Amino acid sequence: MVLFLLPFIGSIAGLIGGAAILISKNLSNVLSRYSLPFASGILLAVSLLHLIPESSHEIGDTAFLIVLTAFIVSFLLEHYLVSMHHHKEKEHTLSHATVPLIVIGDTIHNFIDGVAITAAYVTEPTFGFVVALATFLHETPHEIGDFGVLLSSGLTKAKTFKLNFYSSLATFPGAFITYYFFKEDTETIAVLLAISGGIFLFLGASDFLPEVGEDSQAEGKWKEIAFVLLGIVLMYSLSLITPEH
Repeated sequence: MVLFLLPFIGSIAGLIGGAAILISKNLSNVLSRYSLPFASGILLAVSLLHLIPESSHEIGDTAFLIVLTAFIVSFLLEHYLVSMHHHKEKEHTLSHATVPLIVIGDTIHNFIDGVAITAAYVTEPTFGFVVALATFLHETPHEIGDFGVLLSSGLTKAKTFKLNFYSSLATFPGAFITYYFFKEDTETIAVLLAISGGIFLFLGASDFLPEVGEDSQAEGKWKEIAFVLLGIVLMYSLSLITPEH
């Protein structure tokens, strides 16, 4: 049951962000404005306070090489193959030929989320909840961007929702494969955690964080920074209740 619930939190529930843009453009703008900095803080903290330390505990300094490799590969995929996230859909003009790349990239990303959630869960159930929560929170702005980009390409609202829904289901095979084939292999689990840590670190530092503070009003900038710090504090607080190994 838990193995189904945690991927559900990290994937299907994340469609809330995309649904917001279908309901109200103003609602999605407000949600995106504050969920982006919050997600940035969440991703940075969960990678540096949870995923990477846990992996390093199991496989030592090798974990940091894996994290660096995952970070660089994420950068190459983001900038030279297919964009993993699209936060400002108005900056993108897509042809129908580009839409499959968006969906494929999102599907791969969701599969990796399932791997990360389950690798954390088999290490420690509370740890799995932390990663599922982090996944849900960063999926909210991600889905807002994806929905906006697909809608701007000419797809209907119904088709846009269906594509994102089916893509989100990739979280489940990622979770089940990890659980049923690798749950007893602590070294492989540690490698998967390091890969997830590198990806989360890239998304938080290079994809989400640069968009914080772009508000033209000083008050808005400070609010966004406050949400970054709130995400970090939340993940740090959860790290205090996650049992040490």
